[in-house]
Amino acid sequence: MEALILVDIQNDFLPGGALPVPCGDEVIPIANNIQKHFELVIATQDWHPSNHGSFAANHTGKKPGDFIMLDGIDQVLWPVHCVEETYGADFAPGLNTDHITNVFKKGTDPAIDSYSGFYDNGHRKSTGLGDFLKNMNVSDIYIMGLATDYCVKFSAFDALKIGFKTCVIEDGCRGIDLSPGDIKNAFFEIKKAGGTIIKSSSFDR
Repeated sequence: MEALILVDIQNDFLPGGALPVPCGDEVIPIANNIQKHFELVIATQDWHPSNHGSFAANHTGKKPGDFIMLDGIDQVLWPVHCVEETYGADFAPGLNTDHITNVFKKGTDPAIDSYSGFYDNGHRKSTGLGDFLKNMNVSDIYIMGLATDYCVKFSAFDALKIGFKTCVIEDGCRGIDLSPGDIKNAFFEIKKAGGTIIKSSSFDR
């Protein structure tokens, strides 16, 4: 079986949100259009407690973009975003969620961030996504969403490590480019790890 994974298409990552991904809203019509090609559609959702360690506001004298060590792991600090049970953490209102079978929340532990939809950044805890997909006999996954150079990239890495054939839908992603070239490098690194980069138009044949 093939599965589509929609990564973090949430209000805070859209233009006007707390941590806007440039042109992040452009992935919504693509997500809506391709869902019909999949039996199984999954979504991931950043779901942070307000005291999360990745928030610059929770560290005196620090600002977004600074780096710290968080529980032994290098961590870039972000604006407060996707706080659990807030509008910013909700899925984008234009996103069709009717076909989403399951939602896997991540970043729920204040002591460690979680870019990947499969594990936290230290691979200490699983979200359960990998086991769920295996139990559904999924062999191939297609990933799209926000942001290319963080949550999409690390979700793809973990999917490949687990053993899924992994495709990333390039035009269905938008990135942050905190350092210029991060987006381009993300696609290169995914391919280097064994993933495939495709366009959403490949589903319209």
